[in-house]
Amino acid sequence: MTLLAKITLAAALLLSIAVPFGAFAAGEKTKGRYKTAMAVNALLFMGTLAVAAGLMFTGNAFAAETASTAGSAAGWGYLAAALSTGMSCIGGGIAVSAAASAALGAISEDGSILGKSLIFVGLAEGVCLYGLIISFMILGKL
Repeated sequence: MTLLAKITLAAALLLSIAVPFGAFAAGEKTKGRYKTAMAVNALLFMGTLAVAAGLMFTGNAFAAETASTAGSAAGWGYLAAALSTGMSCIGGGIAVSAAASAALGAISEDGSILGKSLIFVGLAEGVCLYGLIISFMILGKL
C-alpha cells in the first residue's frame, strides 16, 4: 500500500469519527439525533472499511515457502481464548444491565430485598468469570 493510500485511509477514518460527533454536538437537541449520529458514524466507518479492504486486497499474492501447522494451531487457540472471554463478557453485560436495573427498581420500592437482588446481579456477572476461566484453560493447553 502506498503512502498516499495510507494517509487517505487515516484521514477517512478520522473523518468517520469527527463528522458524526460534530453533527451530534452542533445539532438540535432532539431524541432522533442520537440515532442519526450513530447511523452516519456506522455508514462512514463501514465505507472506510470497504475502501481499506479494497486497497489491501489489490496486489500480488506470494506463496509461503514453508507452512507451519504449529503456528496456525496456536493462532486458533488464541482466537478461541479471545472469543470465549469477549463473548461471555458481552453476554454478562447484557444480563447485568437487565438484572441491575430491575434490582434497583425493586430496592427503591422495598429496601429489605437488597440481599436477594445482589445475588441475581452476582449470578449474571459470573458468566464473565466462566468465560475468563475457559480462556485460561485454553491458553494453558497452548
